[in-house]
Amino acid sequence: MDRRLVILFVTIFIDLMGFGIFVPVVPIYARELNASEALVGDTGALFSLMMFIFTPFWGTLSDRFGRRPVILIALGISAVSYVMFAHAGTLLVLILSRMLTGVGSGNITAAQAYITDITLPENRAKSLGLIGAAFGLGFIFGPPLGSFVFDKLGIEWVGYVAAIMCTLNMIAVWFFLPESIKDKVTDRKIRIKPITSAIKALREPRFRDLFIISFIYITAFSMMQMTIAMFWYDDYALDKTQIGNMFAIVGLGSAIVQGTMIGWLQRTFGERNLLIYGAVLVALGLGMIAFIPVALFLPLSIVSIALLSLGNGCLSPTLLSQLSRNAEQHEQGEVLGMNQSFGSLARIAGPALGGRLYEFSHGLPYITAGVIMLAALVYVVSYLRTMERRAAMVKS
Repeated sequence: MDRRLVILFVTIFIDLMGFGIFVPVVPIYARELNASEALVGDTGALFSLMMFIFTPFWGTLSDRFGRRPVILIALGISAVSYVMFAHAGTLLVLILSRMLTGVGSGNITAAQAYITDITLPENRAKSLGLIGAAFGLGFIFGPPLGSFVFDKLGIEWVGYVAAIMCTLNMIAVWFFLPESIKDKVTDRKIRIKPITSAIKALREPRFRDLFIISFIYITAFSMMQMTIAMFWYDDYALDKTQIGNMFAIVGLGSAIVQGTMIGWLQRTFGERNLLIYGAVLVALGLGMIAFIPVALFLPLSIVSIALLSLGNGCLSPTLLSQLSRNAEQHEQGEVLGMNQSFGSLARIAGPALGGRLYEFSHGLPYITAGVIMLAALVYVVSYLRTMERRAAMVKS
């Protein structure tokens, strides 16, 4: 394996472990600060709003000045936000700290673009699966660590631990990760116009359908992600440590699928079939969450997690690979950044909707998310048929 991929994997893992620390902590701590379930969802939505605004900026910036400096700057902003979180004694400071973390989340876009810089097109789905594996490993270690620190040392040390990890990550990138692009696009204008950029992207036939599929899928998934800690806490009486352990199981499943199986899945079924299978599996995994009885919580939850892990492993790297194949080399960062931007839009809609549905009925976010994924499946099939027609026209 390319040494740079190994270094990048470690870098992403450390960063996402720092991110994962907050997943089980923020919903519960926000409610301790008297936030309603809807406002808990809105906290996640505001985090994603900042990602939506700034992710295309980071992607274009990485095309112009290089991936490495963007990763370093974004990590620095995240470290500052984590220190701010450590002192979040009010709901306002908590929300502002999460918004600043959203601003600094552009390093994942630069990391994705870095991978496309150093891998051949036919190997990109497998290589991009490394990000999914690093995300999964971050979820194995991050949420349990966050829950443990929150429970034993208090909320301030959750922020401090994440900030320390971020600082160590910056040191690792500075000394061990070389720049991946030699020909930087220095004449490209840098603008922060996310709405205009999104509308423009939806007019581009190379990417439009993939952006929409990604948006629907992430909306459904983030409805679950933002509410599940509350659901486990309220309906199954899990404590903070047990919630962290459940997230670790989610992370383990993701790491296994995206770290070891994505290459085999791609060779065996092909990227187009993986889009269909992924949508079906995610729909089943999300929908069944609402119907798990207390007596069978652990075994059926593991089944649900397995479905979600396999579905995500099919969908996420395949969508990224398809986008990368359709993009020219000089626009890789911009296109992948725009995909992250649509993902951020979905993470605005998903948590905001999920929080409000949770107030109405605790199982409703997961039923709704499953139905949304069935809508995504319809769109995937339509997209694949369109691609087949285009290919037939090219051959003729």
